[in-house]
This record gives sequence, C-alpha cells and structure tokens, in this order.
Amino acid sequence: MTALRRLLLAFLGLTSLATALGGAFDPFVQHAKTAYGDFGERAAMYLIRYMPAADQTSLTSEYLIENLDLAMHARTNFPWARLVPEELFFNDVLPYAVFDETREPWRADLLAKSRELVRDAKTATEATQALNRQLFKLINVHYNTGRKRPNQSLSESVKQGRATCTGLSIILAQACRSVGIPARAVGTPLWVNERGNHTWTEIWDQQWLFTGADEYDAAGLNRGWFVGDASQARADIPRYSIYATSWKPGGVSFPMVWNRMSTTVAAVNVTDRYAKPAAGAAAPASHLGVRLFAKPRGERLVAKVQIIDAGGHIFADSETKAGRADLNDMPRFDLTPGSRGWVRLTLGKETREVPFGPLPAGDVTLDAVWPTATKVPSLIYQLEAWLAMPAGTRPTNAPVLSAPLTAELAARVTSILTADRLQRLAVERRAEFDAKTITLDGKSLRWKSRTYGTAPTNGHSLWISMHGGGGAPAAVNDQQWENQIKLYEPAEGIYVAPRAPTDTWNLWHEGHIDPMFQRLIDDHVALLGVNPDRVYIMGYSAGGDGVWQLAPRMADRFAAAAMMAGHPNEASMLGLRNLPFALFMGGNDSAYNRNRIARERSVELDQLAAADPGGYIHMARIYEGLGHWMNRKDAEAVPWMAGFTRKAWPGKIVWLQDDVLATRFYWLQVADKSAVHEKQKVVATLDQRTIRIEGEVPAGLSLRVSDALLNLDQSITVVVNGKKVFSGKPVRQAANILSSLQERADASTAASAVIRWN
Repeated sequence: MTALRRLLLAFLGLTSLATALGGAFDPFVQHAKTAYGDFGERAAMYLIRYMPAADQTSLTSEYLIENLDLAMHARTNFPWARLVPEELFFNDVLPYAVFDETREPWRADLLAKSRELVRDAKTATEATQALNRQLFKLINVHYNTGRKRPNQSLSESVKQGRATCTGLSIILAQACRSVGIPARAVGTPLWVNERGNHTWTEIWDQQWLFTGADEYDAAGLNRGWFVGDASQARADIPRYSIYATSWKPGGVSFPMVWNRMSTTVAAVNVTDRYAKPAAGAAAPASHLGVRLFAKPRGERLVAKVQIIDAGGHIFADSETKAGRADLNDMPRFDLTPGSRGWVRLTLGKETREVPFGPLPAGDVTLDAVWPTATKVPSLIYQLEAWLAMPAGTRPTNAPVLSAPLTAELAARVTSILTADRLQRLAVERRAEFDAKTITLDGKSLRWKSRTYGTAPTNGHSLWISMHGGGGAPAAVNDQQWENQIKLYEPAEGIYVAPRAPTDTWNLWHEGHIDPMFQRLIDDHVALLGVNPDRVYIMGYSAGGDGVWQLAPRMADRFAAAAMMAGHPNEASMLGLRNLPFALFMGGNDSAYNRNRIARERSVELDQLAAADPGGYIHMARIYEGLGHWMNRKDAEAVPWMAGFTRKAWPGKIVWLQDDVLATRFYWLQVADKSAVHEKQKVVATLDQRTIRIEGEVPAGLSLRVSDALLNLDQSITVVVNGKKVFSGKPVRQAANILSSLQERADASTAASAVIRWN
C-alpha cells in the first residue's frame, strides 16, 4: 500500500482496517480507480470503509471487483440508474449484502434474469413493479413459513423454493440493485399490537417508496396489507419503530429478530414515514383478523369469510389468505369492543362457523381450523330467512319458532332476536327519544339527561332520578325537576331526571308510571346501548315516595334503588328480596312522620334480611340533626348502588301484588291480569331441581325459565303448595324468546322455555 493510500485511509478513519487487512483489498481499490476513475475509487473506499468486521477476513478482492463491475454496468445501462445520486448509489445499489445473509455472488444471476423483465420499464417504479410481478414466479420462490431460516440468501431460498418476508425482501432488494435501483429492506421488530414482526422493501425513485416483496399490487407502490399496522408504529419506542437498512452507519442498528444481539447491520429509523400522527382520542375499536388452517399449524386455506354479528346480520365479507401471502396478511374487520358473533367460512360448497367475542380493543387474530369449525345449523339459516322478511309479514306459526333448541342454540337465537328487536325499536322510538317525551294513554313523561364517564364495553348504566314536589302547582314541580338533574353525579352512566306526567300528590306511583318507565328503559337500551342489568332508580322527597312504591313492584327491572327523604305510605318491602335498597333520611325530617317511619322501615329490612339469608340487601342512613334537606350527604348512595348488577334470575322470589297489579315478576308470569288481586302473595323457591311455589297462587301461573336459572336439559319438578304439578324437561323454543323480548327489550331476562300446568 502506498503512503498516499495510507494517508487517505487515515483521513477516512481506516488506519486500523488497513493494518488489520494488511492491504488485502488493494487490488480491489486499484481496479476501481483504473476502471472507473475517481468515482470508482470513492465507491470502493465507501464499500470497504463500512464493511462488517466478519466480511473483512472472509471476502476477497475478486468478489468485490465482480460486485463493483456489475453495479457500474447497471449504472451505465439502465436509464433510471444514471439519475441516482452518488451517495445513494454507494449506500443502496453497490452493497453486496442487505442483512447478515450468506455472502454470495448474486449480481450476475439476478442481472441476467431481471434485464428481460424490466425491458419495457421507463422508470425505477415501473421496473420494481415488473420485478415484483414476475421474478418470484421465475425463480419459484414464494412465502412459506417452512423455510429453514429468515435471513436466507438468494441461492438458499431458491434451493428450498420458499422464504418468509425477510428472505423475500432480500431477493427483491438485490434484484432492484442488480438493475441499478437503490433498494433497502425495511421492517419492524414488533408491531404495536405485538402480533409479530415484518420486513418489506423500499426503492428510490426521486423519493423512497415501499412495497411488499412478492406482493405485487397493480395499483402501484406505497400499498400493502401492513399499512394499517405500520401507521401505528412508535418512533419513541424502539421495539415498535420501523427501520431501513443502510450500509453507512448512523448510530442505529437494524434489530434483527433472528439475531437479536447483533449490531452489525446499520439502519435509519424511518417510522415517521409510516406512522400517522395522533389525532386525539379516537374511539376504541377491535380489529378482528381471520386466518384459516387445514390443521393446527398446518397450511393455510383460501375461503370466503363473513362476519356475522350477534344479530345474525352479515357485517362484512372478504377472503382468507394462503400460499404466498405473509402469515400476518389477513382480512381484518373493524368491530366495536365487546362484540360477539360468528366467523362464517365457505370452502368449496361447504360452510362452517367459528364463534368470536367478546372482543377486546385492539388487534385480535382468530385462527380457525377447518376440521374443528362447526357446520352452520339449518335452524340458523331458517331464522335468518324469517328475519329477512318485513317485520309485519313474518309468519307467527313458522316452524323455526317452535323447533326445539339446544342450550347453545337458545343463547344464539336470543342474541339474534334481541338484536332484531332493538334494531326495530331504535327506528320506532327515535322520534320520541329525540324529543325526550314518552306519551301513553294521553299522558306524557319528559326527561332531561346527562352522561358521565366512558361507556364500558357492555354498555352504560342508566340512573332514573325522580324529583320532589308532588301535589303542587306545575311551576313548583318544574323547579324540582330542574334541581333533580343537578343533584347526583354517577362516575359512569346516563343520568336521567324525568318530569312526572301529573302534579298530583302521588305523582310517581300512579299506574301509568310502570309502563312509562319500562318504555324509558327500553328506549335507552335500544338507542344508546344501555346495559339492562345496570339500571338504577332513586328519588328525593316526593321522588322518594315513588322509590318506596316502585322499587318493590318493579324490582325485577333494577340493579339497586335508593330512597331519599320520602314517605312509603302503605307500600310493602317484601318485593325487595332481590333488589339492594338504600334509604336516607334527615333525623329531624318529621313532616308526615317521615323520620320515624324511616327508622321503622330500617328495622323491618333488618328483620327481613335476618329471616331470609341472602335476601334484602340494604343500607340505612338517618342523618341526625338534619331536616328534609340532607346537605347532599345522601349522595353516598350513588357509589353504593353502582356496586350492584341486577340479579335477573334469582333462586327465590317474593311477589306481592301492591297497588298496581302486574302479570310478570322475574320468572313468574300470569296470563290474565284478572287472575290477580291486591295483596296477593306468591313465594317461589328453586331447591336444586325442584321449584316450590307457595301462597295464594293465581290460576294460569306459569314459569318463564332459561338455562341462566337452571339446566333445562335435566328434568325439573314443580310443586305448588305441596302438590306436584309438573315433572319433565321444558322445551326451549324461539317463540318463547320472541315473546319475552316483545314484552321487554331485555336479553338478560328472555326465557327460552315456559312451564305450564293448568
């Protein structure tokens, strides 16, 4: 090595390299200068300056000379190559390696194959598209997870006929370089959703553009199945960043997942080219991906895929990927967190299903295995056909409604029929909901509402809060209504303050209130997705009077109740057996003896709870020294109530007809209201597989049952006042579910079977 050369190496920081190699690459540098002048010498020095240490002792000048000659040939013979700036040519055309793959002389082979493929191309983009479309077919290498290792060289992948994303990206990058196109591999060690890593290819055509290797898209570059995943990348978190390979070091190394400790491959962080800037707090979503396999860990299959939502509707359809497609290349469907449903797959002439949900927010992958997927029950097809008819024309005697159901089918039919019922209600009730006015039998219930917190995946809670006033001028009750909407603030939920339809003393416990409140609940379930198992009722003063009355007789509708400063009149507490109940009273609130009666009712609830373990959960607060206004101390009711979810199928029911006669209470039902009368009491208890009914049992009483109460596949015995009246297995039918939902838009209490004996 000449002194001038050593000075040049020293200037370039290569003194140690020259010493270590003992001038091993002098022939290469000399050839480059002789053949290509100063440009060639700069190219040679660039290549050896940033050469990985392992290559310094394993490669020869002959290898490097062939690599340089073919790169220079491409620069001269392809029009786009002549436009490549020097730095890009040195960094992204000239290098003989992409990653740490086996070093081999690939340029001559790829140039021979690629030259013809890019013959008609006018630009680097057109040439890249031509290579991506045809080269992998020509060399018969495609995506297959059965490859030996990810970072295979060209010949290793050709020998196997298979490679994964990294091996394919190496081939495409090298093919592009063989015809003078700057190219580099790009990838992430881990997607933000932590579904895995991925590698693809970038080429330079006046700017960097990307494409998936062996994933030709006729629509052009900067497209790919991974765009959505890449848009979530994080430049500030290394494992979630996106990197591009570089020959010249820049302080960052490419995180090779197959060689995690290695820092031999330089890189640049290009995350900002892919990631979308944060656009504020977007609503959470579930991204359901679907893959279909012939057997566990086996080959993937191409099949038609449909997402069937809980209502039996086809939400979306697509096709699964197989063969050459990347393992993470799959159809994805955007759903609401908490969604349930079925992935319906059609392979040839056969259709099968796999259930999904409830889905969490973020990316979720469902790996279906064809042999274990279940055939779609014919009854589901029949039900979907029945629901496809206009609601008014659906035959009520359709065989699908009376066909016996398994427990699994009953649950699915309930979901489907509930979704249909809520969908129709949402249309029917939209006008009254928007007007916040329910009118029944000439009376109108108006309401105000406020929403607090973020809705859980199973829906917001609903808080019905009744105002005070009572037998007073409308203006007084209006003022109380205005006050009630500001009185309590749940941490989460839709807080509703209704305006009583009348201005009478008993404004909240007249007979029209019960159906109006049921309609209010149904409207919020249908139009706002309220969770029917988390509906709460409360009220102050005259509103408290209403709670005393409504909570026991409508206990099956609520999760908890709270009475503030109200008077119970003659209302019984017996119906509260399964409804957590709180009462709040000022110790000095002596009008109408409210304070004294509150203390008495508190003792009564204590006694009921002691006599009936598990029943009559309650709390009582008598605030000594306070009058009718409790200085908001009663707000402690709200978090206490929020801790309860409705007990929709209790093992014991105490049903007392009180003031407003009812035909349904929990899982008891009477066909004809004329069979019930004031103060009629029925107690029903589930004792293992025997249901015992005692008291003044009305004619026509029946039991609305479901597997949520007890296993309907086993025999059930019903004993009424000591007499066995039924023994057998109830038959689950869609007709029963449909009838339940027509009465109340409430999937939680829908009965799949009915037990009758008279």
